[in-house]
Amino acid sequence: MAITPNTNPNTTHLTHKGEQTYAGTHLIIDLHNARHLDDQLLIEQALRDATEATGATLLHIHSHRFSPQGVTAMAILAESHISCHTWPEINYAAFDIFMCGDTDPHAALPVLKAAFETEDIQVTELHRGHLPA
Repeated sequence: MAITPNTNPNTTHLTHKGEQTYAGTHLIIDLHNARHLDDQLLIEQALRDATEATGATLLHIHSHRFSPQGVTAMAILAESHISCHTWPEINYAAFDIFMCGDTDPHAALPVLKAAFETEDIQVTELHRGHLPA
């Protein structure tokens, strides 16, 4: 039995951009030459600020600081998640932002640049879960 997806924007959290409908936008973000990558509280605040900037709804943040260095953190959102893994010893952080619905994951980029004091950012964008036209 085939299941027809519900593409009514009033009853789903699918992303609708022009003629395209898909589950969500996934940004894979590499920050190089970044600062404050061992500061767990700053990272948590950056996740809060990024969530607010995108228009998403924060449900929970969980983070862990490793010894001797590094932080991993996850913001669980109603619209999916933002994750962060840091390597302070090489000034590198990896972020994933996956969001559905009427959010703007790109709005998190200026927040991350400011929080981690870098302009050295690489972004790969994927549209996940495309539905047939």
